[in-house]
Amino acid sequence: MGPKEFALRAGKPEKTITAILKGNSSITADMAVQFENVTKIPAHFWMNHQRGYDEYIARVKRQEVIEKAVGWAGNFPLPQMTKLGWLNSVSTKQEMATQLLAFFGVASPESWENYYCNQQLKVAFRISLKRTKDPYAISAWLRKGELSAQQIQVSSYSEKTFREIVSDIKSVMSEKPVNFFQQLQDICQKTGVKLVHTPCLNKAPIRGATRWINDTPLIQLTERDQPDDKFWFSFFHEAGHILLHGKKEIFLEQIGYEDKDLVKEKEADEFAFKFCR
Repeated sequence: MGPKEFALRAGKPEKTITAILKGNSSITADMAVQFENVTKIPAHFWMNHQRGYDEYIARVKRQEVIEKAVGWAGNFPLPQMTKLGWLNSVSTKQEMATQLLAFFGVASPESWENYYCNQQLKVAFRISLKRTKDPYAISAWLRKGELSAQQIQVSSYSEKTFREIVSDIKSVMSEKPVNFFQQLQDICQKTGVKLVHTPCLNKAPIRGATRWINDTPLIQLTERDQPDDKFWFSFFHEAGHILLHGKKEIFLEQIGYEDKDLVKEKEADEFAFKFCR
């Protein structure tokens, strides 16, 4: 039968049936039951085909996003990220773009741009990387820190306990045990502070960063193999940010950015000097 007769038998406007035939409109559950009455073909047949078609269209659109993301992915230090094990080695640019989107937990390059550069979610990421020297590498370094922090379970943060324990950390600094970073990480963990190590990327020469993820403070450092003066200064500097400056800030060390508070950086320096003398 033609679409006009089918529309009449199904009790639907002809333009609706025509739109379905052209793929411009979807078959609803009510329609599927009505089609079953007209064609004697079960409603689940129509619904299954609709789901299959919807998925096909969605994957076509997704592939278009991936193709557009290939150029965006090329801005990141992909060889180094792969060497560090942050990304898997893949054979095509499209696979790498897909993997990079998953790494950041975003659906598209526009989503990455809105999060890291346009500050559309200031409660989670409070500075814009747009005017930094390389926002791509910096965002990758920060994201790796977040992913590492997700693997650490901590109790509720206690400012009093952390303030007290910071003094005790000087013993680890003086004894220089082989597993000093693990000891330091364990001590912080007991106070509700997450401490992670993230190797430095070539285009993101950051020594450390401090930020709060929900109600948990996170210290992210680049060095851990040699507990030298620079390492300890960086650690106490970040600890100072946590104790002095609260939850509403994010601090990136050795990186220039628009909202950088030089007064608070100086306060964190003075806090670190007190423990590193």
